[in-house]
Amino acid sequence: MYQLRYGLCLRAHQSAHFFDLGRIRSVITMLKLAIYGKGGIGKSTMTANLAAAFATLGKRVIQIGCDPKADSTINLLGGKAVEPVMDYLRDQDDYPTDFRQISAEGYKGVLCIETGGPTPGLGCAGRGIIATFQLLEELKLFAQWKPDVVLYDVLGDVVCGGFAAPIREGYAQKVLIVTSGEKMALYAADNINRAVRNFEDRSYARVLGLILNHRNVENETQKVQAFAAERNLAIIGEIPRSNDIIRFEEEGKTVVEGDPSLEVSKTFLDLAKRLLETE
Repeated sequence: MYQLRYGLCLRAHQSAHFFDLGRIRSVITMLKLAIYGKGGIGKSTMTANLAAAFATLGKRVIQIGCDPKADSTINLLGGKAVEPVMDYLRDQDDYPTDFRQISAEGYKGVLCIETGGPTPGLGCAGRGIIATFQLLEELKLFAQWKPDVVLYDVLGDVVCGGFAAPIREGYAQKVLIVTSGEKMALYAADNINRAVRNFEDRSYARVLGLILNHRNVENETQKVQAFAAERNLAIIGEIPRSNDIIRFEEEGKTVVEGDPSLEVSKTFLDLAKRLLETE
């Protein structure tokens, strides 16, 4: 079953009809953000806390983790991982007929989905993302769930066809790049920015700006400000280095859920408000 369906998904990727979902969604008002950045820079932490912040503001939110590690949504689910879509397709005898079979509701109703990937060492993780998006289209996820905000947490070290799908194929409208002042984080941010700009003339997603996730490196703010100015990018938000984030993640929570009164939580809430204003 998995091999048959997976093949169909790949063939669908090659057809003009695969991206009907993007055209359908374009008539529905929702904020669609893809969040990229170097591996280990804190994309999942940023994305999950933004999802929690949007939900706290009363929005209906979907978060889709687009990484083989499948750990994007774990802190929205009390530390319990949802079964990745690719695991379901590989291990289950029955093909899913309802999106609830491949998702879980987390903090304040955030719908959590993980694409997952192939068996380690076998197959292409990017194709796993493509297959997942095809499945979500078949299950009419967006039409049924009717989200206000959709967040894609995407592995950003490589921007191949699969990992570029959220920005290239009309799934996301805007891209946020998470970086710090570290050299390799800025290098990855530059690669991602150039990749997205390659698609701008096709009316695909555009880079909205940077999220500076502080690592407390020397002259960090100045480095990122200079990087942004050279590329005509805005710094949309700055997240301070915080032990509270780490503390609540050890409990399987976002800091927004753990204590919304903390200054770092208020930073995420303020950022969510600003992002809604861009819609």
